[in-house]
Amino acid sequence: MKTEDMIIISVDDHIVEPPEMFDQHLPASLKDKAPKYVVQPNGDGFWVFEDRKVANIGLNAVVGRPRSEYGMEPTAISQMREGAWNVHKRIDDMNVNGLLASLNFGTFVGFDGAFFAQSKDKALAHVMLQAYNDWHIDEWCAAYPGRFIPMACIPIWDIDLAVQEVKRVARKGCHAISFSDNPSLKGFASIHNACWEPLWKVCAENRVVLNCHIGTGAAAAHPSMESPIDAWITGMPISIANSASDWVQLRALQRYPDLKIALSEGGIGWIPYFLERADFTFEHHHEWTHTDFGGRKPSDIFREHFITCFIDDKFGVKNRHDIGVENICYECDYPHSDTVWPQTPEYLMRSFEGVPDADIDKMTHLNAMRTYSFDPFKHLPRAQCVVGALRARAGHVDTLPRSAGGNRPLAEGETRIVTSADIMKLFAAAGRRQPAEPQDA
Repeated sequence: MKTEDMIIISVDDHIVEPPEMFDQHLPASLKDKAPKYVVQPNGDGFWVFEDRKVANIGLNAVVGRPRSEYGMEPTAISQMREGAWNVHKRIDDMNVNGLLASLNFGTFVGFDGAFFAQSKDKALAHVMLQAYNDWHIDEWCAAYPGRFIPMACIPIWDIDLAVQEVKRVARKGCHAISFSDNPSLKGFASIHNACWEPLWKVCAENRVVLNCHIGTGAAAAHPSMESPIDAWITGMPISIANSASDWVQLRALQRYPDLKIALSEGGIGWIPYFLERADFTFEHHHEWTHTDFGGRKPSDIFREHFITCFIDDKFGVKNRHDIGVENICYECDYPHSDTVWPQTPEYLMRSFEGVPDADIDKMTHLNAMRTYSFDPFKHLPRAQCVVGALRARAGHVDTLPRSAGGNRPLAEGETRIVTSADIMKLFAAAGRRQPAEPQDA
């Protein structure tokens, strides 16, 4: 397959929410109670809701900067590439990257939407969560039909409301929700608790995918504060393996064949050993642990229910059949620092050397379309969806790296290795919560 003939859909990107996002989606009586984006005199920005100040608007939205500046944490929208928060500029950046469509996680609301669950007034939080979903589906995604896979947050604190919200957004054509990879670490019941049964059922019935982003539950621990931050960055995607071990044991997967779990931003190269280990554990231990997969193996359950994705993973692609080629999707991770924008097609072709066209099509777009009940070709002729056609529409897009401001982990001119402690201090100084994934979140 030629580079220009690929069709690429990303199942993991991110939005930095624009300040005006709630304006069109709340009644006038509630607009003054909505989360508000506040800009300080020095230009730094943060969101305020109830008595909480959430100063995580940047979260390393460093796309378009020189790589030497990736450690400079953006503290204002003005320090980011416009595509991070402006949907029209995002389309420009998708076109120049040859990317047809994108599924986007939120930023200030958390990758699992847990921001609203922390609210004191849960009734108000529910209204704001629905307004957030309406903005995401009806404004951000609807601005360019066929270019975005919509994804909603759910009121995780109330299972009845959560079920209602899944049904509501499904009627809007949204077949994805964000969910913690381990809700028990957020103070909610474990995934094995019977309280979640109505959610599993409604998601299966409406073909709604639960998207579990790395860092939303069992985040990777810093080896030590003296460790190079590279150690944490390297291990962060694989950290979701612990949660994957838990999810594959979920008995509901045996009751609901259509229930799908996405391990978002987790990579794929580790999965063949993970599946081998899961099968060995079952074979070797089930007589005393009493685990039961209905006559099947854990690897069978995984391949039936789980979606994975990769940015640049030659080893994983080479071993795609040990993973399940129907389980693999692509992720761009725009605007985070792991993204290879605007060279996604070129990176993919390095991984796809010797791979048959049929497998490439599955991993680049067909698996995503099937899993998320998403058909961009209803809106766009297929010939306009390939890399070459999209890039032909982006001749005006400037992709030259541009310097921008932000908090530095080291003093000006300092060149020693950046450690975990440096990153922790950087975020503490900014009055922010620690990011789930410092390398690219």
